[in-house]
Amino acid sequence: MASLNLSPGEQVIFQGHPSWRAILGFYLKGILIAAIVGAIAKLFGAGGGDVFLVVLALVGLTALVGFVKRVATTYTITSRRLNIKRGIVSREVQETRLERVQNVNYRQSIYQRIMQIGDVDFDTAATDDYNFIFAGVADPGEVVHRVDRATGATAAGAHGLGEAQPPGQ
Repeated sequence: MASLNLSPGEQVIFQGHPSWRAILGFYLKGILIAAIVGAIAKLFGAGGGDVFLVVLALVGLTALVGFVKRVATTYTITSRRLNIKRGIVSREVQETRLERVQNVNYRQSIYQRIMQIGDVDFDTAATDDYNFIFAGVADPGEVVHRVDRATGATAAGAHGLGEAQPPGQ
């Protein structure tokens, strides 16, 4: 959180990574590829010990890459902004002020509903080329609720995210 350089009075409302369930498909593909490589090695006459080591190495590499891929992405919502930080060695940071958020939606495919994950899509006052998505988060409805709370959308009613409610209401 220190790397966010929080302003005075700014509070972190949500911080997280993509769920491990979001990359489960990556893990399964890696295991399948390891099994196929092991079967091919066995067909070409490799010994059982060698096949086991190759499969074990590929499964281990898959687990390591999946873990790094997951923890190298951090999603943060503060009382003033949204932030997506990707990378360990190289870094990509997307950030927008909360008042620029116009709509917050989330999508869940059938697979994502089963896995209890989803993608939260923030429509911002930027071009259509600018995608601001928290991909593969656990409980996307809760993330949307936290953004609504941070922007005052529940208090603003039909006036929209981040807009002040007219006096007397």
